[in-house]
Amino acid sequence: MTPEPIAPPPAEDPIWSGIDLLQLIGVTVAAMAVVPIALILLVHFTIYRRLSFTEIARIPDIVLLAQLAIYAVIFAVMRWLVRARGGRFWDAVRWNWPQSSWAIFLFLGIGLYFVLVGLSQLLPIPKHLPIDRFFQTAREASIMSVIAMTLAPLMEELFFRGFLYPVLARRLGKVVAILLTSALFGLLHGAQLGYSWAVLIIVLVGIALTTVRALSKSVASSFLVHVGYNATLSALLFIATSGFRHLERLNQ
Repeated sequence: MTPEPIAPPPAEDPIWSGIDLLQLIGVTVAAMAVVPIALILLVHFTIYRRLSFTEIARIPDIVLLAQLAIYAVIFAVMRWLVRARGGRFWDAVRWNWPQSSWAIFLFLGIGLYFVLVGLSQLLPIPKHLPIDRFFQTAREASIMSVIAMTLAPLMEELFFRGFLYPVLARRLGKVVAILLTSALFGLLHGAQLGYSWAVLIIVLVGIALTTVRALSKSVASSFLVHVGYNATLSALLFIATSGFRHLERLNQ
């Protein structure tokens, strides 16, 4: 009797389940709702007692601090989920740093930016977007740029390409997983971009990042592409405003 062939393991088979992913999403949504409110209340009763809650919520520093706190909560839950399943965090999320080709992924991100900025010229994107409020002063612009090149791409890649994509790919296949992950990635940035056509550009960025993750099987690779893309945007803003000293040029 001929033994039955052993089926190859699935291309994407994370140690966490769909239920675990839903728990992570639930914590993320809760953190995005609760953390800013808690911070606003704390600041109102300790520092800005004369400002209303709405006025405090519009202070860019408070918004950025809330974002950092949200990142901390999400990262802690990610690590807990992996450890609860008996895994090692960076191995489980397939970080897999590309030792000899890391610069290629950075340059891929740079090239992606110039391709999509050309496409954006063909879309009716408003000149002023909600995210512009983080570029009112040189200090705010500097902080925003540093976060955009470090923590933001790290956390977004861990969440979307590290945790979300492999579960979707296991259940729905790579193509659907890439498209769905990218759509949700664009939706995350919707409020910052006023739900304008600029969201389409972010969806395309997501498709590129998730494709890199799928082909390289490395979240570190998509992270490097993400950093290259964001760093190019930040560098061009820095140059155009003479080191963030003339931010009024962004409105011209």
